[in-house]
Amino acid sequence: MNTEIQQFKTEFFKALAHPMRIRILELLSEGEKNVNELQAILGSEGSAVSQQLAVLRAKNVVASVKEGTTVIYSLRDPLIKDLLVVAKQIFDNHLVNTISLLEGMRGE
Repeated sequence: MNTEIQQFKTEFFKALAHPMRIRILELLSEGEKNVNELQAILGSEGSAVSQQLAVLRAKNVVASVKEGTTVIYSLRDPLIKDLLVVAKQIFDNHLVNTISLLEGMRGE
């Protein structure tokens, strides 16, 4: 079973391994959006946004509901929002450590 969990984690993090997908998840953590809304916010072509949403859908990271001719996307699990917050905190900690290291080198 441990191998199955590791495989799930691997596939899950692969789904997050693209800057546009991360940005899409950040936007969806604010609330549901359709492709046109995401495209406008991201300043990207609809096809690029749709391709990234397809990856996130395939990995069950986002959910989609069709309303007429529009598809509305949302986070499948609200904990993804927490994961993004923790990832930013880790990045900030790494940045603080790097800045401290550089300041220490500058003082030598």
